[in-house]
Amino acid sequence: MDDIGTSQQPDGETAETAEETSADAESLRNAVIAAIMECYDPEIPVNIYELGLIYDVFVTDGGKVDLVMTLTSPHCPVAEILPAQVKSRVERVDGVDEVDLELTWDPPWSPDMMSEAAKLELGFL
Repeated sequence: MDDIGTSQQPDGETAETAEETSADAESLRNAVIAAIMECYDPEIPVNIYELGLIYDVFVTDGGKVDLVMTLTSPHCPVAEILPAQVKSRVERVDGVDEVDLELTWDPPWSPDMMSEAAKLELGFL
């Protein structure tokens, strides 16, 4: 009989190990988001995470980060450099081994995607 918290999972991990790994991935995800929050669109004084430009942050247990982001407009003056800056910033987070960044225009960004804090900062509330 297995001890509580160490039951065998189909992939050979114990439940305890799976929970620790999941917690590690969540901790790394939080660190990645914190790094993203240091990136700003130079025309808007709010970080790009609060602006709603980051659609998805997925972190695997192995340190791979998949990001899906957009820009305020395809004609954004920083369209050529902002995604590279985000990727570079995330790559510097301890525990990140690989970053895959996808730039998408679907759905198009709108001010409705901003957090309440961003809307307040920009006078939308």
